[in-house]
Amino acid sequence: MIKEGRLFFQRIPRSMTVITGILAVLVGLATGAGIWLFKYLIGVVKEFSFSTFGSALSPLGGWTVALLPVIGGVLVGLLLHYWGGHEKIEGTGRVIQSIRVDGGRLRYKYLPVKTAAAILSIGTGASVGPEDPSVSIGANLGSMLGQWTRLSEERITVLVSAGVAAAIAAAFNAPIAGVFFALEIVLGDITTSSLGMILISAVTSSVFTQWVSGTAPAFLAHYYTFNSGYELLLYAALGLLAGPISAVYVRLLYWTQDLFQKIKLPRWTKTAMAGLAVGLVGIFYPQVFGVGYDTITSILSATKLTLGVLLILMAAKLVLTPISIAGGFAGGVFAPSLFIGATLGGAFGMVMQHLFPALGISAPAYALVGMAAVLAGAVHAPLTAALLLFEMTSDYRIILPLMISVAVSLLISQKIQGQSMYEIGLARKGFFVKHGKDVDLLAQLKVREVMSTNMVVLPESMNLADARLVMDQKRFHGALVENDRNQLVGIITLQDMDRYEIHEGKPGTIGEACNRHVEVTYPDETLANALAIMSRLDIGRIPVVLKEAPGHLVGVVRRSDIITAYNLAAERRLQQRHSEQTDRLDAITADSLAVVDIQVQAGSSIVGKPIKEIPFPRDCIIVSVRRGRKTIVPHGETVLSANDKLVVVAEDEALKEMKVLAGIKD
Repeated sequence: MIKEGRLFFQRIPRSMTVITGILAVLVGLATGAGIWLFKYLIGVVKEFSFSTFGSALSPLGGWTVALLPVIGGVLVGLLLHYWGGHEKIEGTGRVIQSIRVDGGRLRYKYLPVKTAAAILSIGTGASVGPEDPSVSIGANLGSMLGQWTRLSEERITVLVSAGVAAAIAAAFNAPIAGVFFALEIVLGDITTSSLGMILISAVTSSVFTQWVSGTAPAFLAHYYTFNSGYELLLYAALGLLAGPISAVYVRLLYWTQDLFQKIKLPRWTKTAMAGLAVGLVGIFYPQVFGVGYDTITSILSATKLTLGVLLILMAAKLVLTPISIAGGFAGGVFAPSLFIGATLGGAFGMVMQHLFPALGISAPAYALVGMAAVLAGAVHAPLTAALLLFEMTSDYRIILPLMISVAVSLLISQKIQGQSMYEIGLARKGFFVKHGKDVDLLAQLKVREVMSTNMVVLPESMNLADARLVMDQKRFHGALVENDRNQLVGIITLQDMDRYEIHEGKPGTIGEACNRHVEVTYPDETLANALAIMSRLDIGRIPVVLKEAPGHLVGVVRRSDIITAYNLAAERRLQQRHSEQTDRLDAITADSLAVVDIQVQAGSSIVGKPIKEIPFPRDCIIVSVRRGRKTIVPHGETVLSANDKLVVVAEDEALKEMKVLAGIKD
């Protein structure tokens, strides 16, 4: 069946736009159905946990509700430990990485296990959200279809992005927000040429969701009335509060992860510990269990919750979500940020009602805007946050308050915490997102691979005149400084010497003029980390020392080394992709298919032409192009040269045609 499906996509007319459009529709339908089933199963597990199982435990006392997330933690920890795979980056961060680095290729075989873990996590009360798992469902379905039909990496990334948009559209019944989530957060480019496919998938998913679940949005918001322009000042003040809280939320997420990593216990034990923390708070405030959509709906519907309760719930969610994620529960941080924003906005609105009764303030409206403000501050995606909340109200009059609060929150959050929660997660694993697009290839290299041992090392007792002479002879602008025990104590540059002599007005020693506040790196650090330090301090070199002996100098990394290393990393990535593609050939070659190397002959008709203009046989795939020592992942714009070696997968008849095109005579 699978083989026939692949052959179908090979034999239909070669309009890749049409093929990708059809697949985008399929991704939208599959994602919509998958998210519907995902939410349904969460409801089933929640009903069993808190009704059936909870009722059985209730004779022992109300405290037994704390056991539910503990039991869920044990099950989730064991499930992920034995069957969940061990990826370096999880969730939405992994989707972003796949698009920026891996050509959209995801390990979709683990999707059922990870989805089951998310269902158990949310259903048993862990303080996590369903949106990140939903994004993973859509992205993995897009990647699976793209890989199954053997599309190019560019087309696979389009389908992955389409799956992301479809997932958010289905989760919130908000197709526009889904599209902008994919553009702002995942692709990092709202001008992408793949916008059409993303729209198709989001609309398809939304139509399916409305067909099976109705047209109601995720939250039924309170009717909003804009009474006075003075309220805009209050919404700006709400943004001033939301920004710092967003930054604290992001920092707590990663601080708790570091804390749990230091705990040397089995995975299921740490997940159970996180479940116990949620359960103990849940005894007194059951609103912290699970996603918290019911509580958000209550706040937006003006159901009376006291100011104190709102503030306690906000603080509890602010702490318990990082604990749940760090402990190992499967889920996301998107929905908890909405919960935090709703409680913050609701509490703020209550205070403003008391202070300014003449304005006719609606506290639920502030809760609604607070959701967007905290979300924008956490993920640094203002358009997604504003459009999501606008779609949930269908009321244009909320736009001005939304824009004011979101903008202020974003500016404050970026000032405190320069990177979004997803960017930080990637950076901590060695992948640096630049301007929302480029992932740093240098994360693949270690400092020891590129550091130089050709360096000038001078004793701190040397006078500046002699030091200047040595540096002039060796044509270095800077030198490392050691003490009499051969330990690194600083860095000296020609500018440091000039500055010292002008300021002091007398000769001196290197030890007196050098900079002793030296940032260092280690041989096992990634080159990306070293570059981050150099960029932050605006320096051209950084010493390399042993981690176990911080004063022992082993080398230096300069900007020129990094430029060379970048080219090396790019070449390594291409070779890795080629290796991965070659490994997959066993799975796609059978019966009449074969894998061969075909060398393009000088004078053949395809020399100097881009691949997209060459009439290759239909039953033929160009896996890679080897040009000397370089391996190229081919695309439509790749121009072939004489002596290029093409790695080709094709049927026997197609191979004969390929050899003719390449100028090979039998």
